[in-house]
Amino acid sequence: MRLLIIEDDRDAADYLAKAFREVGHVADLAADGEEGLAHALDGQYDVLIVDRMLPKLDGLAVIGTLRSKGIETPALILSALGQVDDRVKGLRAGGDDYLPKPYSFSELLARTEALARRRGSREETVYRVGDLELDRLSHQVTRAGGSSRDPDHAARERVGLSFRPANQRHRRAHLAAALEDRQGFHPGFAAYGSRRRVYDPRQQMTSSLPAARRATCGGEG
Repeated sequence: MRLLIIEDDRDAADYLAKAFREVGHVADLAADGEEGLAHALDGQYDVLIVDRMLPKLDGLAVIGTLRSKGIETPALILSALGQVDDRVKGLRAGGDDYLPKPYSFSELLARTEALARRRGSREETVYRVGDLELDRLSHQVTRAGGSSRDPDHAARERVGLSFRPANQRHRRAHLAAALEDRQGFHPGFAAYGSRRRVYDPRQQMTSSLPAARRATCGGEG
């Protein structure tokens, strides 16, 4: 999954991003409502995790604006306001789920995955090339209808953006920027690093495919 976490508490945001990345998902961060709205309008996300009480633009206003523009990305609201009336207001504002604080990450993860599955029932989540299939939500790879294989966590973490939506290409500049942000690469090594870290997991997943079914497009991935 690719997630957008809109949370003004930096420690809480960093914790959530780290936790989601450790289980193989991609997490972007926004520190206030205006920034979060801009990201949600420009990016392709499977689920939005939105804190209700945000600076500049509160979480319900962010979700309401997205819905008014026809953007139906599932949104899970996090809030210290957990009374029944608060939850009802959040859901009626366009939220798809509402989780009061404090919460356990295991429950948040399960709810987020459930929202992604619901969206996945309306969108293509399995990509096919020849007899190779990749499930973007489960991270499973199968070939010729055989047994599924989950690329190891290290491989997923190295490529980072492996399971982004199909209409988003992995441009080398984007990969390099992600690598520098996540692993502290010096810009001078980013180009080589991005090639290597895309090559390794791709080899793990497709090493048995005929060469004609594997291709690298210069500057694209």
